[in-house]
Amino acid sequence: MRYLWLSIGWLSLMLGGVGVFLPVLPTVPFLLLAVWAFMRSSPRLGARIMRHPKFGPPIRAWRKRGIISRNAKIWAVTGMTVGVGWAIWLGLDPRFIAAQALTCAGIAAWLVTRPEA
Repeated sequence: MRYLWLSIGWLSLMLGGVGVFLPVLPTVPFLLLAVWAFMRSSPRLGARIMRHPKFGPPIRAWRKRGIISRNAKIWAVTGMTVGVGWAIWLGLDPRFIAAQALTCAGIAAWLVTRPEA
């Protein structure tokens, strides 16, 4: 089981790393998943991510108090809105767009209700 958690941790860490360069891929949620998986397989690696000067503070804030910064909320909601807008612009199937819009609206509603720092 340890190797499964370790694999999930490394995959999440790599996806989070890609998210640093691609604005449509979220970084911190993947890093949260990586820390969660690493704490089950290699606590040293999880602690190392939490000590990172840039990504550590938002991860620690979420783990301790469930806090998401206002800036992160704005970027997330903007990204979801742009994604739905692209689907409309590309002329995708309206059922797909409706499912995407409902999912994004639900996530956005949950996100904006989280406490802020």
